[in-house]
Amino acid sequence: MLKMLLGPVANIAGNWVDGKVEETKAKAAVKVEKAKADAEVQKKIAAGDIDWEANMADATKGSWKDEYLTVVLTIPAILVFFPNMTDHIREGFRVLETLPAFYQNLLYICVTASFGIKATDMFKGRGGKK
Repeated sequence: MLKMLLGPVANIAGNWVDGKVEETKAKAAVKVEKAKADAEVQKKIAAGDIDWEANMADATKGSWKDEYLTVVLTIPAILVFFPNMTDHIREGFRVLETLPAFYQNLLYICVTASFGIKATDMFKGRGGKK
């Protein structure tokens, strides 16, 4: 009688353990494949097969940095439509011009790095093409 009760319980426990083992193996296989894919991407980057900008674009998915800079850069463009703000905006830009050159350059580098190195080509008259 005890054998009849323990047999099905042991079967259920064995099936549960087998399922957990298979689940763990599947998760490990996914991690191994992801690591292999990342290693392949790094090899291609090292070989120069993947454009640096494209890789950086993938790396910054979900980042708010670009959106933040876009908002900050558009605030003056919006505020100039309010007559009582135009003098403040003008004065703000005058003050920005007096900042040390190294700081102005850091701001320039920060913005161009955020929006992409190719954006600097547009300002230089090359239209962003290589």
